[in-house]
Amino acid sequence: MSTNDVTAPARSTHSPTTLARLASELIGSAGLAATVVGSGIMATQLSDDVGLQLTINALATGMGLVVLIAVLGPIGGAHFNPAVTLALATTGRFAWREVPGYVLLQIAGCSLGVIAANLMFDAPAVGVSITERATTSTVFAEVLATAGLVASILLLLRFEKSAWIAPVVGLYIASAYSVTSSTSFANPAITIARTLSDTFAGIAPSSVPWYLAAQLVGAAVGVAVALLLSRTTPVASTTARG
Repeated sequence: MSTNDVTAPARSTHSPTTLARLASELIGSAGLAATVVGSGIMATQLSDDVGLQLTINALATGMGLVVLIAVLGPIGGAHFNPAVTLALATTGRFAWREVPGYVLLQIAGCSLGVIAANLMFDAPAVGVSITERATTSTVFAEVLATAGLVASILLLLRFEKSAWIAPVVGLYIASAYSVTSSTSFANPAITIARTLSDTFAGIAPSSVPWYLAAQLVGAAVGVAVALLLSRTTPVASTTARG
């Protein structure tokens, strides 16, 4: 298993180049944001029922994540999320020197994805959201949502179940849309980028600092939980006595 990536690359005599890894992170982040915002806009065009809108948004995002992680994971690790990148670096699974580049590309990619989604639906390329989302309950929800996401990924890596990361992350986010009052942003990069779309998935800039703080706290909690649950003890061997 690769110690640097969320998902382990396939066995090969060659490793992806640095350019390929960085490009995959940019493209994947853009794809994720376009899926979140685009499906939200489409949902509002298809129905006036908010519950159905949220369901469409959640399912599209969850399925999109499975595809993006499965396809791009073997290239650049498929983080798409500064909280995940920081958690991996903290636990020694990603080099700290690469963190700034990944985080910048995640923010840039998510921003490009939001702009692309806006343009696909004839909305202004950049429209600052006016949707205020930060309340005591939603900020608390972001702590829990991010903690659960980070802990899930780290535990799958710890117990060598990296093949499960794509479906688990997709299912986690899809379900967390309805479980959490914040609809589980759980990602600083996409939180920032979603200020650029005054649509169903948007978030007002004034709410962003609260969400970012909650997500960073949640990432720390997720790391702590994963480390706690990763503790093991040697299994005593038994020998048959005649």
